[in-house]
Formats: sequence, structure tokens, C-alpha cells
Amino acid sequence: MTRTPHERLLGIAAVLVAAILWGTTGTAATFAPEVSAVAIGAAAMGGGGLMQAALSAGRIRRHAAALRAQWQYLLLGAVAVAIYPLAFYASMRLAGVTIGTVVSIGSAPLLSALIETRLDGLRLTRRWMIGAGLGLAGMLLLCLAEGSGQVPTGTASGVIPGVLLGLVAGLAYALYSWTARRLMQRGIASRAAMGATFGIGGLLLMPVLLATGAPLLASWGNASVGLYMALVPMFVGYLCFGHGLARIPASTATTITLFEPVVAAGLAVVIVGERLPAMGWAGILLILTCLVCISAPIRAGKREASVAVPGAEASPDTRS
Repeated sequence: MTRTPHERLLGIAAVLVAAILWGTTGTAATFAPEVSAVAIGAAAMGGGGLMQAALSAGRIRRHAAALRAQWQYLLLGAVAVAIYPLAFYASMRLAGVTIGTVVSIGSAPLLSALIETRLDGLRLTRRWMIGAGLGLAGMLLLCLAEGSGQVPTGTASGVIPGVLLGLVAGLAYALYSWTARRLMQRGIASRAAMGATFGIGGLLLMPVLLATGAPLLASWGNASVGLYMALVPMFVGYLCFGHGLARIPASTATTITLFEPVVAAGLAVVIVGERLPAMGWAGILLILTCLVCISAPIRAGKREASVAVPGAEASPDTRS
């Protein structure tokens, strides 16, 4: 079913809200420095994923047969969900909030587009490529600006491994976005697809949390950080992301989330104390331009990049 411009705008707005919420995670994690990045990631995504599954239990039951039929996509997405927070928070801990977020989120649109092009036959529009290019240029400027300044939340020796872990996180993010979108395209409701994917991913993270999460219970401050991460960015944020993903392609959704590093960089400057020189602010301007470029309404007769596979368009029952 072809989405109307109104539905597309709703999808864009939902993903943008998710990006804003996700942008707070790096700064929130700095308030629990004695908690390992692995424990923070497992608590955030694991707890949020289990809450999503609980909220969507009814829809998951109704779509159980379809989910079993698509178990390969479901399992791949769940494994990617489990890998993502471990790599993402470790990247921020090693390289700093801004660099970790920039690399993890900034690499996802290109990786997502490559996945869709290779596996779905996606044809990217010229406007999407221009917008993504502007966004990635903004990511690069932000990264260079951060690298030339003080990184109080990271270490100089941790930048390279932090960047590599960020690329792993970006690939995991692109993969679970693609698998969730594919489940929705097969007629599974967005809440059921996201709830099942993140619920299984959350279960995979529980052993990690049990092994590393003791410091989360050492103080009310640590516990409140873990609770905030699971409830607000992970639970509410991914509900919004699933709502948007049912209405726009995964490559478009991951490109819109380039706004997350803007939020992360701003909070890192204002709250954490990271410095952001003029080059960084120029990067933020490019990212905002990217968002305008890919989010502007499409003229009549023009279509968003679409998936050239049978049944690729999401069906009506994929709404949240």
C-alpha cells in the first residue's frame, strides 16, 4: 500500500522524536561512571526491549504464526538488537559522547542503504543521496571538531577502538531497522514486529546484565540512570521509531536519526563539558540541512525510493 504524504510526515515526525530521546543517552550514561558500558547498554536496551514486548504481547500473539514463518528475520534482528547497545555505549565510553554517537549513528544510513540496495533492490532518489551526503559531511565535521578538542568523557588512546565499535553499532542498528521493516512489509503489525524483535533481543541481554549489572544497584543515582535509559530513550523512543518505520523506508528512518548526534553534541557541551568549536557547529548546520532535504514533501508525480520486491510496501495492518 502506498503511503500518503500525511502518513509519511507522521512517520518522519515519529522518528525525529525518537532521535531526540536517543540523543540524551550518552549524557545520561556519564552520570553513572562507575557502571560499565556493557552494563549500561544491557540495562537500557534489555529493559526497554522487555517492556516493549510486554506492551505488545497481545499483538505478538495475534501475529505469532507470521512471526514464526519469518523467524530468520526475527532472529537476525534480535541478535543485532543485543549487539547494538554493547558496541554503542562502549564506543561512547572509549571515544567520548560526541564521537561515539557520531560514528554509530552517522554510519547507519549508508549501511542501511547498502543493505536495502543489495537485498531489496532499493533505488535511492537523488534527493536522498544529497541529503545523506550532507548529513554524513556534518557527521565528519562533528567528529573532526571533537577530535581537535577536549574529550573529558573518553580517552585519547580509546578513539580508534571507539570508532571501530561505533561502526559495529552502526551495522547492528542498520540490520535491526531493516529486519523490523521487512517483518512489517510481510503484514506484521509494527508493534508486534518491534515488540518481538526487541523482546528477544532483551532476553539475550539479560545474562549480560546479570553478570555486569551489580553497580547499577550500588546507589540510587546509578539505578535512576538505568531506569531512565530503559524507560525513556529505549522504550518510548523505540515505540516512536517503530511507528515511523511502518511508514517510511529504513534508509530514510536511519538518515533522519542523524539528528541524534546533534542532540548528543549539544548536551555534551552544555552538561558534560565537552568543547565544540566552530567546525562542530558547521557540522550541526549540515545535519539540519540534511533533515530538511530528506523530509520536505515530495512533489506530485515523484515517489520516495521504494523497494522493488513483491509485497514490499507495508500493508495497512502494520500501523501501531
